Amino acid sequence: MESTTTQQKTVAEKLDMLMKLQNIDLELDEIKKIRGALPEEVSDLEDEIAGYQTRHDKYVGDVEQLEQDIENNKLAIKEAEGLIKKYEEQQMNVRNNREYDAITKEIELQNLEIQISEKRTKEAYAKIDQTKEQVEDTKALIDQRQKDLESKRKELETIVAESEEDEKKLLDERAKVAGEISEIDRKLLNYYEKLRNSLSNGLAVVKVVRGAAEGCNIIIPPQRIVEIRERKRIIFDEYSGRILADVEEEVVVEEPKPKRGRRKSS
Repeated sequence: MESTTTQQKTVAEKLDMLMKLQNIDLELDEIKKIRGALPEEVSDLEDEIAGYQTRHDKYVGDVEQLEQDIENNKLAIKEAEGLIKKYEEQQMNVRNNREYDAITKEIELQNLEIQISEKRTKEAYAKIDQTKEQVEDTKALIDQRQKDLESKRKELETIVAESEEDEKKLLDERAKVAGEISEIDRKLLNYYEKLRNSLSNGLAVVKVVRGAAEGCNIIIPPQRIVEIRERKRIIFDEYSGRILADVEEEVVVEEPKPKRGRRKSS
């Protein structure tokens, strides 16, 4: 008899602690609702700025590479001009037409190399102008988004500051309750955490109110309600998986009976 009483008390304690944990989590949810979408907006802006910064850095790198290409083209032109001068001097001392034609061909190749390098240089300058515009446009986007981010951060910091103390107390209390449940039944705590995260309203532990489970309003059979009320074992809603922790008793208010007037004797 004593072991049965202890078992019943243990189950009841588990359910009470789960209900307490559920209520704490609902209070934390309300704090998150007050903050609204601000944390996500801040995170999205940070990601957006990081993306623009990557793009900006790439454009800057492209400009540096183009400038290096221009320098390489200038060196190629200078080298070709030096070779042309050398070949022209050699042309003055050729011994036959065959040597003259060979040197002439080399001079033509070097002139072609100069033309190609000059064309590449011109294209590089045009590309630099275009890329620098992209650098400036991207920098403007970064500056604008940075202002938006600072504004959102300040707004979030203000809201967080207002609820920071309450949130800390709730988180400390949650850690304590969750730790107590874990010591008694780790699997049950894991089930609660997993179930709560999968539900849109976060209600994993509920009462039966007016014959239906909170959170899903599914009707519970009378015999099952009796078992839930006894709290001898953990009972789960077979449809939603919610933990049915208790039954909220209905308070029946009797309406006052109308007073009957006395019949007058004739």
